[in-house]
Amino acid sequence: MTKFSANLGFLWSELPLPSAIYAAKSAGFDAVECHWPYDYSPLEVKNALNATGLKMLGINTRRGVLQKGENGLSALPERETEARAAIDEAINYAREIGASSVHVMAGFAKGEKAHNIFISNLKYACKHAKKSNITILIEPLNEYDAPHYFLSSTDQARSIIEEVNSENLKLMFDCYHVQLLEGDLTNKLKELMPIIGHIQFASVPDRAEPFMGEINYRYIFSLISELGFSSPLGAEYKPSTEMEESLKWLRLHT
Repeated sequence: MTKFSANLGFLWSELPLPSAIYAAKSAGFDAVECHWPYDYSPLEVKNALNATGLKMLGINTRRGVLQKGENGLSALPERETEARAAIDEAINYAREIGASSVHVMAGFAKGEKAHNIFISNLKYACKHAKKSNITILIEPLNEYDAPHYFLSSTDQARSIIEEVNSENLKLMFDCYHVQLLEGDLTNKLKELMPIIGHIQFASVPDRAEPFMGEINYRYIFSLISELGFSSPLGAEYKPSTEMEESLKWLRLHT
């Protein structure tokens, strides 16, 4: 049976993070994940995880200066010191709460300099994360939601993973982003499964509940299971209605 993780960046986002963890447990999720947990102490989050028995699958590195619209630092030339401080912070936080992965956010940048600094920062992240058995994830983002984001295709992500050549660097395969970037989810999942570390989902084009939109998630969830991926899938969608109604898809698949 497919297992699911609640992305608390979008689900129960109105609640404090520890309270959202309890809400995810009550709703029947198997795990949780979030974007930026740094407003809460690791102890607060760990206590909620321990009380519910849920695991935090992953967190993101900080975005940077929000007032400037930044969305990651690790591919930005001249920002290496800040990027590595964000990587250190995320790895340390993940270790303290028992999270299994850190998504290193690239940011808005293009070109050879951006590529080289991203490779360097990923090698740094992988080296330090390995000490705590933490996986580093990278994620292509679609051009509609994140124009000019450095990482913009699964081919680019695969090439970077091959170049970094670290066993703890994996792809975050977000069905929503990949569908908007490239489509062909079935073949992409088959081709990329060996390097996939986490899978997320939402409807396309609205990024809402998975029973809406153009993707047949009943088929996609079945395919993912057939391909041998057994970790919880991340429900990273924006609820279009109140949570009880929004979660009717979960009751159908569990």
